[in-house]
Amino acid sequence: MKVALVLGSISQKSMTHKIAQFMVEQFPEDIQYDVVQIQDLPLYTQDLDSITVPAYERVREQLKTADAVLIVTPEHNRSVPAALKNLLDIGSRPSGQNVWAGKKVAVATASPGSYGGINSGLHTRQILQALGSNVLSAEVYLSQAHTALSEEGKVINERTAGFLGKFAANFVTFIK
Repeated sequence: MKVALVLGSISQKSMTHKIAQFMVEQFPEDIQYDVVQIQDLPLYTQDLDSITVPAYERVREQLKTADAVLIVTPEHNRSVPAALKNLLDIGSRPSGQNVWAGKKVAVATASPGSYGGINSGLHTRQILQALGSNVLSAEVYLSQAHTALSEEGKVINERTAGFLGKFAANFVTFIK
């Protein structure tokens, strides 16, 4: 099985990248993952629907051929980061070619704040449900995520590791 891994932050220093890495390391060997690169995507506009945009085609193909998608994202200004929203829009267009429809998707958020990116998670889930995705009911809103990571970016908090491991196992069960 193949999972498309979407990192909602385009920052190389993002905590969500480290959290996502920990989660995919929990996958069994028969599940492979492929990171969907979103930092080079032009902003979506319907004006581009009638032409081929190579970056759009690349991510649409990654999403289309994946058995499932794992989105791990921070929260920006109490909502979905712009780069992630752009990907969601690109994958849903042009009309009639929505790659999100029927796709199994899980959403996890992480934040250094007290709310764990809950608004971003809820907004992302709302968008995915509107696009017809099959969204995993289990949720991760990891608050004060920086306290769970070592200087090298490894998950060191045992409780957090257990929680993320359980979420990864639920995701694997969901997609199989």
